[in-house]
Amino acid sequence: MQLVYCWRCQMEIPMLDEAEWAVVGPLIMQRDGTPPFGREALAEYQRITGFPETNPAALWHHRISLYGPPCTACGKPLRTPQAKLCAACWAPRQPIGTTPDSTNGA
Repeated sequence: MQLVYCWRCQMEIPMLDEAEWAVVGPLIMQRDGTPPFGREALAEYQRITGFPETNPAALWHHRISLYGPPCTACGKPLRTPQAKLCAACWAPRQPIGTTPDSTNGA
């Protein structure tokens, strides 16, 4: 679990790593016919993270592997691992190991 800015929720949210997702993911899809849908997934997410999420659909995007690295300009995560620019500040993605100043020859 890691706190990461969620662009959908507009705040830092505990994001699940793949091991944690392997536990919570199947619970989101589990439907036993009794409302409310996703209550087991929400309970497990809260047990893992300590965060009392109320919307089971939000858990689908609270997974670290869905996001890219932090933007070198603003620090928010890129929306996908393949993103070429930051959707928060529109800065272009910098190659790994560089800073914004090191790419222009300064």
